[in-house]
Amino acid sequence: MQNKSKDFSNSNAMTPKYKVGQKVVITPVRNQHLSPSDSDLQPYAGKTGEVTGYHWISPSRAAGAIFIYTVRIGDSRKQIVLHEDEVEAYHG
Repeated sequence: MQNKSKDFSNSNAMTPKYKVGQKVVITPVRNQHLSPSDSDLQPYAGKTGEVTGYHWISPSRAAGAIFIYTVRIGDSRKQIVLHEDEVEAYHG
């Protein structure tokens, strides 16, 4: 039987953009269509946080692997999960 899993070993698809401990700014995607199970990130827009963990997922073979990050908001204990395109590096 042939292995049909996608090989990410020679691409940047498996390299996270942000690392644990890195400060980030929450930047919701504009014109984002929310499903009933999605959360609105507008209350967190512009707030800084710290990456506390990350995982990669592969929703489809066509999409490849994407990273999702767990981010602790400010000095609080509150954490939210964000797609890679919903955060950017903090330069402050």
